[in-house]
Amino acid sequence: MIVDALSRQESCGGHFNEAFQTAENEALRDDEHFCHVTAWEYHGTEKSPQPHIEPLDFEHVPLTQRSYK
Repeated sequence: MIVDALSRQESCGGHFNEAFQTAENEALRDDEHFCHVTAWEYHGTEKSPQPHIEPLDFEHVPLTQRSYK
């Protein structure tokens, strides 16, 4: 799980990163590069986990920057 969180170059949901926030301190999303679900396959302690990425398609709901103000 930590590998996934560290690989994200955005803030989204539970993955808030101070380096990726708006001028108003809101989470700054990057849907172009991170609009997917990732499942990590464990191969033991001697090998790196392998990511399996499934793109998400929101046909009826547009993705947008959120504001909690």
